[in-house]
Amino acid sequence: MPRNNRPRRRADEGDDESDLSRLMAGWRRVEHRRGGDWNVQPISAASAVKAYACPGCSVPIAPGVAHLVTWRADGVLGDTSDLAARRHWHTHCWRIGA
Repeated sequence: MPRNNRPRRRADEGDDESDLSRLMAGWRRVEHRRGGDWNVQPISAASAVKAYACPGCSVPIAPGVAHLVTWRADGVLGDTSDLAARRHWHTHCWRIGA
């Protein structure tokens, strides 16, 4: 019988890992900007695999470029809807408050 070299899931890992739990973990921080509190999650260059349009400058963020993901921390509709409205920013654009 052929050998299976694929890694197996640990018993404590769930199959339904949500975006919310994944983004809420890690180096996330809360910043007060633009009249509210914002969750700010850095994305490393190795983790950046898709292209996004930066809302600050409208220039695309290319795959492989480190950037930030932000979403409201004090939204009225809850974490799930705030996370669905998250945006990817160039680090510089977020820092200068574009």
